[in-house]
Amino acid sequence: MLLADVVATSRLVASTRSRKAKTVAFADLLARLSDDPAEISVVTSYLAGALRQRRTGLGWRSLQALPSPADAATLRVIEVDDAFAEIAALTGSGSQAARAAAAQDLFGRATADEQVWLRGIVTGEVRQGALDSLVQEGLAAAGGVPVADVRRAAMMAGSTVTIAPAALTGGVEALAEFRLEVGRPVLPMLASTAPSIAEAFDKAGGGIVAVDTKLDGIRIQVHRSGTDVLVVTRSLDDVTDRLPEVAEVVLSLDAHEIVLDGEVLALAADGRPRPFQETAARTAMSEGVQVTPFFFDLLHLDGRDLVDSPAADRFEALESLMSREHLVHRLVTDDPAQAAAFSDDVLAEGHEGVVVKNLEAPYAAGRRGSAWVKVKPVHTLDLVVLAVERGNGRRRGWLSNIHLGARDDSGDGFVMLGKTFKGMTDEILTWQTERFRELEVSDDGYTVTVRPEQVVEIAFDGVQRSPRYPGGVALRFARVLRYRDDKTAAEADTIQAVQSLL
Repeated sequence: MLLADVVATSRLVASTRSRKAKTVAFADLLARLSDDPAEISVVTSYLAGALRQRRTGLGWRSLQALPSPADAATLRVIEVDDAFAEIAALTGSGSQAARAAAAQDLFGRATADEQVWLRGIVTGEVRQGALDSLVQEGLAAAGGVPVADVRRAAMMAGSTVTIAPAALTGGVEALAEFRLEVGRPVLPMLASTAPSIAEAFDKAGGGIVAVDTKLDGIRIQVHRSGTDVLVVTRSLDDVTDRLPEVAEVVLSLDAHEIVLDGEVLALAADGRPRPFQETAARTAMSEGVQVTPFFFDLLHLDGRDLVDSPAADRFEALESLMSREHLVHRLVTDDPAQAAAFSDDVLAEGHEGVVVKNLEAPYAAGRRGSAWVKVKPVHTLDLVVLAVERGNGRRRGWLSNIHLGARDDSGDGFVMLGKTFKGMTDEILTWQTERFRELEVSDDGYTVTVRPEQVVEIAFDGVQRSPRYPGGVALRFARVLRYRDDKTAAEADTIQAVQSLL
């Protein structure tokens, strides 16, 4: 298949908001594929807006100066995948120059439209309004199989790309071959959100629910078979060697085969959680602070798969297996007031919030449904925009990614905390493009520096230490709520206030 066919489908999908139209476009393209598993896998990955190579060493800046585009579309998707695989494999002395030359060669064989799309997929800027679930629906339609079977197989394989050849060429029987397998990670079950405990109860179905402490750590999935232990993150990256404490705990359990879901967290001497970054970067160990695993779900135990069992059964089996010190603190109740009091205690202990869980629900791996509902306080800050970057992909033509600054209480200007384009609607992008051109101080062709006057209200999930920024802190998951024309820059929150949140 030609890359041009994928690019055309991507543009078609980006041009519509109709879920049905997006699915039909995906299905039409997938149905035209050959039976080559490699080609099917590459196209499936590209339709989801991602390269099969996790890292290529290429970025937006390295792709600013591109060669003249080709006149005709001749690139095949397999050629493109092979080229990126070779680029990703380059290491050592001279690799940077070799990588640049290889990228120039690849892009020189692409048409103008293909160059734009390739740059977007390299930088993560393919904006087509399509999630992995839509690609799964397209696979089901093209392969003539139930979408539930496609999703189930993807859940068990940990990847839609992995099961795509089976969906298109093997039918229901081939998809059924993907079962929970100890040692092969599955996609983690995800939680939706609610603004309050009462609403979380309603969303989760009411009645008796489990209310779990929401830890601010690293999500882990642990597989044990005999003395072999595998620990992976939420994105299914293998971190076994980095977390020996987890293996030690799991090997101490009275079982032969186990699949566990949980989090790992760095704790201070008083038992309170350390900053998230210390857990994520594993700096806590160098400071003499160990990480501690906490588990909240059990997917397999000695030959018995539990993913389809009610949560109440899974939790009971987990509690009979695991010592209390490694269990996430949980309250089972039908009283929202009691759950709210539990949530207050959790927050006072320094944790993120709670997750309300339906006790009758199975483990829906890879899905963000209503069986799990997280509730945590929304932190907001009033910050000042210091600069803004030109948009890429769908946001080309707009000023998009804003640089956020907190006021220095000592009177020494503003201190940068990070960047974000999250939460921006097309209306916000249009407004801010005009607004920041009015405040423009300089423009280097990529970043527009502006006068520090515009206040923006930012929601965020937490504060972490960061040597990247001069204030030593950065915001986690920052997103725009609204611009505050009712506030001046002199009324913005201070860097000292942000630092105190650590």
